[in-house]
Amino acid sequence: MLMHRMHPQSLSAIDLNLLVVLRALLGERHVTRAAKRVGLSQSATSHALARLRELYQDPLLVRSGRFLQLTPRALQLLPLLERGLGELESTVSREPPFEPSQARRAFTIGMADYGQALLVGPLLRAISSAAPYVDLSIVSFPNLSELLESGGIDLAVLVTGTASHAFPSQKLFSDGFLCMVARNHSEIKSKLGLETYLRARHVLIAPTGQAGSFVDSELGRRGLERRIALRVSSFLAAPLVVADSDLVSTAPERLARAMAKRYPIRLLPPPLRIPRFELAQVWHPRWDNDPAHRWLRQIVASVSEKV
Repeated sequence: MLMHRMHPQSLSAIDLNLLVVLRALLGERHVTRAAKRVGLSQSATSHALARLRELYQDPLLVRSGRFLQLTPRALQLLPLLERGLGELESTVSREPPFEPSQARRAFTIGMADYGQALLVGPLLRAISSAAPYVDLSIVSFPNLSELLESGGIDLAVLVTGTASHAFPSQKLFSDGFLCMVARNHSEIKSKLGLETYLRARHVLIAPTGQAGSFVDSELGRRGLERRIALRVSSFLAAPLVVADSDLVSTAPERLARAMAKRYPIRLLPPPLRIPRFELAQVWHPRWDNDPAHRWLRQIVASVSEKV
């Protein structure tokens, strides 16, 4: 764009600092003032003007009495220089800080309904307080990693180890397991032994639709197997089913305790040791240093410390 009518040569062969000097010369129409504006001596600025005249094959600035006037070519160049150099400067200038209280934008976060039940309420309160014009969309899909890659979501809350190692992540909290049974269960009362557990019918919560779970992996290590009578994709559906049946659900402890306050279910320790799991927030590397996304991740991390 800026090389129109120049000698045919590549941009890499030109000292781009000359264009900075040219913008100052055309804007100030005075060598001394232009020199001061770009931090050069008057002689260095005059030398640069001579090089620019040769480069453009045009005098660019001509004397008219006591003043310098722009040639038609220089008049054509000035707005191009202002726009082009302004865009270049924006690529190297420091990114403006994110001001939550003034920001008007929306973020999309992907997480299963387990994370939604624990985090969305306090997260919404924290964001509403700090950033009243920031909105949230919460989605739950089995392909959250793909949505991160495509830019369909800004952030995902996932079990650690389930996302690509190419994505940065931050651990949020860990959780264990409790068994949920109906409060009036005909067989299971105050204790759940391994034999009873294996004989019972179970609800398996599979948000991604894939087979397997922490529980079944641990049973398999012992050469044991339970009967999965029902598979559901929703953590929040499980307590509803359990409360009205003789099924057993082995669910994340934090969620199970919250559900026991709302539904007629009893919570019991599992009859075998099940490893705890961790939840993490995961994002695409493109958002590593983005001020708005850093702020969002700080809010999510802060809220997670209190669930």
